[in-house]
Amino acid sequence: MVRAMSDQVREPHYVQSLERGLAVIRAFDAHHAELTLSEVARICDLTRAAARRFLLTLTDLGYVRTDGRLFSLTPRVLELGYSFLSSLSLPEVALPHLERLVAEVHESSSVSVLDGDEVVYVARVPTRRIMTVAINVGTRFPAYATSMGRVLVAHLGAEQIDAYLARVRLEQLTAHTVKSAASLRTELGKVRDQGFAIVDQELEEGLRSMAAPVRDRAGAVTAAVNVSVHASRTSVAAMRAELLPPLLAAAERITADLRITTQAP
Repeated sequence: MVRAMSDQVREPHYVQSLERGLAVIRAFDAHHAELTLSEVARICDLTRAAARRFLLTLTDLGYVRTDGRLFSLTPRVLELGYSFLSSLSLPEVALPHLERLVAEVHESSSVSVLDGDEVVYVARVPTRRIMTVAINVGTRFPAYATSMGRVLVAHLGAEQIDAYLARVRLEQLTAHTVKSAASLRTELGKVRDQGFAIVDQELEEGLRSMAAPVRDRAGAVTAAVNVSVHASRTSVAAMRAELLPPLLAAAERITADLRITTQAP
């Protein structure tokens, strides 16, 4: 359920109606492309009257369309994400390096950043579809079940990691998904020490992924780059031997270019 309201204490400047309006937009996803008024009210924990006001306002603004019963998002919502991407140098810098990496290893590669407890894809070069869910720029996954997410969480500060592990809900997405916060903490420690992460079929059966950190000018990890393979074609041992060196090299090249593009004049 997309909660439009929270039990948190809000600052005086907080505009709850904006929070609710954004919650209505987030109610639509790959599994809910079209929703009725009642469904939006339920998902967002709103009254029908409030949900109707938000939906009609979004319709007037061009972000939502309706046939009188069902509501759906319009392409105009892409403006919201594009504003972020267009102000971010990372996708533009990373893309040529992803293309070079994919040409070398013949596997799909992506770059993600951490947003809350999820990773968000900001650049991607696919080769073939190996997941049941299509991955595009803007796709989000829980950080704990992805190699890029583990790289990003592993390089947070100690207090941030403690807070993450205290609140994260480890949904068992597959039989391989990490089952406890203690196990996840151990994995994060390994990732930080070795400088990369391998996740073996924890997000989806048959999918293996390996990720490395991308750093900013100050040396902080701000993004992660990965390579994804199908488990039937590539073993974990083969990933380490054949894919890790070019992945680490790509991460270093992206880091080097980011430091140049963000260099102070």
